[in-house]
Amino acid sequence: MSSVSLAATPSASMLLVGQVRRDLKIAMRSPGDLANPLMFYALAVALFPLGVGPSPERLAELAPGVLWVLALLATLLGLETLFRRDFEEGTLEQLALHAQPLFVGVLAKIGAHWLVTGLPLVLFAPIAALMLNLPMQALDTLMITLLLGTPILSVLGAVGAALTVSLRRSSLLLALIVLPLYVPVLILGAGAVAAVVDGVDSTAQVAWLAALCALALTLAPFGAAAGLRVGLD
Repeated sequence: MSSVSLAATPSASMLLVGQVRRDLKIAMRSPGDLANPLMFYALAVALFPLGVGPSPERLAELAPGVLWVLALLATLLGLETLFRRDFEEGTLEQLALHAQPLFVGVLAKIGAHWLVTGLPLVLFAPIAALMLNLPMQALDTLMITLLLGTPILSVLGAVGAALTVSLRRSSLLLALIVLPLYVPVLILGAGAVAAVVDGVDSTAQVAWLAALCALALTLAPFGAAAGLRVGLD
């Protein structure tokens, strides 16, 4: 069992902070796993021009969709281990017992997952955008949409990860569960960036993405907590 113990906490805020710190410490012990999503994102962005050709105009046209699809797939890479390691070590049962309410502990784990997966993708996005010749006027919109969209990917993915936590080799099933949920986020995120590239106002797409982010952060942790209780029974 991990030496980073999971203790009962007297308040939701202490539980949230303590669980985030614990998960970040564990993540730092596996730098290879930590770097996998970002390495996949960087390598895929670097290889993409080799497949479609180096034409700046074509790359700029395809960049919004490519950057968002790769961010989605990179986030998906780390979802299977979101709860699996704690499940195998038995600390997930402690979380279910000590975390009251459980959704706060789940939200903390999602937050830690985003900090080690989603945030690096957001910070690397300007470099990836330059590699794909994305116009500079679309860079701010790309960053904003990723800041709003990657947390949605994490919280929705947590629901699928919770439902499949007790299943072995669940990668395919997890992808089948969460990918349909990701489609609206992909459409809005890539659509907002593409709109700016085309000289069209993207306020509507960004507003819808912000609304989806608020809704997902509010409801999805409850769904993930319910899925964990089912998996632990």
